[in-house]
Amino acid sequence: MIPSRRRVVSLVIIFGVLTFRWLQSERIETPDAPQREQRVERPREPRGDQQLEGVGIVSRVLPDDDDGSRHQRFILTLANGRTLLVAHNIDLAPRLTGLDRGDTVAFFGEFEPNAEGGVVHWTHRDPAGRHVAGWLRHEGRTVQ
Repeated sequence: MIPSRRRVVSLVIIFGVLTFRWLQSERIETPDAPQREQRVERPREPRGDQQLEGVGIVSRVLPDDDDGSRHQRFILTLANGRTLLVAHNIDLAPRLTGLDRGDTVAFFGEFEPNAEGGVVHWTHRDPAGRHVAGWLRHEGRTVQ
């Protein structure tokens, strides 16, 4: 039996609505985001090695981690209430200067989940060119 044209059109519309709703559920709202809405890859089950882009508010500035490669560390709170530790390698990229609690920071880096929310690292270029380049943006200045 060949489905009627009306039935096919109805199924296509239903599929489109369901797909749109699924895509909307995958978006993370970020404060002071650019006009375009950002699509962020977010795992259904937490797993690492994913590039994550977003914006958050600095809730804590931590001391640098000087064990091995030096990292500037701070915690961001996202609009959805989740927190992320940013571990920015300052041996490979410039430090974010003048960073204070309450500042807005945009980021792009590799996400690793943990019990507190997760860590974003690789917020710099890879000198070997094998890893996706990340970045941080603070007060109009982008560092890699």
